[in-house]
Amino acid sequence: MSATVSHRGGPPARIAARAAWAVSDGLAAAERLLTKLRHDTTAMAMTLGAPVILVLVFGYIFGSAIAVPGRGNYREYLVPGLFVMIAANIIPSMVTMARDAGRGVVDRFRSLPITRAAVPFGQATATALYGLANFVLMGLCGLVVGWRIHRGAGDALIALGLLVAFQIAMTWVGMYLGLLVGSEETAAQASILIFPVTGLSNVFVPTSGMPAWLRLIADWNPVSALATAARHLFGNPSAPANGAWPLEHPVVASLGWTSLLLAVFVPLCTTRYARR
Repeated sequence: MSATVSHRGGPPARIAARAAWAVSDGLAAAERLLTKLRHDTTAMAMTLGAPVILVLVFGYIFGSAIAVPGRGNYREYLVPGLFVMIAANIIPSMVTMARDAGRGVVDRFRSLPITRAAVPFGQATATALYGLANFVLMGLCGLVVGWRIHRGAGDALIALGLLVAFQIAMTWVGMYLGLLVGSEETAAQASILIFPVTGLSNVFVPTSGMPAWLRLIADWNPVSALATAARHLFGNPSAPANGAWPLEHPVVASLGWTSLLLAVFVPLCTTRYARR
């Protein structure tokens, strides 16, 4: 589970040894979560199946009933937004951490000779891996309902990288909130909170029809910037910028929001986990 850190050598050698130790512990924690998921068929079906169902339902039902004026095919507008909706979903990480905290798993891990950030780092790594699988499956289903990638593979990979990076950042947010809540039931009930975050954005429709004060909030929502960046990189119809800087520079804004979330919540989550 952990490696022995040698105190021989200078400070650089000790720092490198500690970093290798932390990475080893984190990968072991990630392997634990992925192994647990693999043996839980219900959880695996929900983790991989729900995003696919989301694309099919929205693509076939809403896609044939909603038109975005001047924005072309609504399905091409919608699918990148659904990618972002999954990336912004903090509920799985929140529920997992709250369950481990409530059942004493966190306390047992804290008693082991592993780095304090190992378990949160492992959960973020596991989330990135099955999140990547989710995006691939959603993309395949999106192709079925009429979504297309109109730019090169390089831009598509950049979009995928932005989605995974944002999902990792939101995983740290979810883990921190899960530690604060400490109850699996309460964390599960909080799932409704994800809808205002994604609803008050351009994920489903452009924000140009909203009242000015509401449009300002939606345009500066990190989710809106990421959705606009994904649409731009995939070559899909995009929402108007409305003069909002994040929508005029969506890739830079997405990187900025992701970095800010990581800078705030990685230390908060690690400290909370260590002190619990």
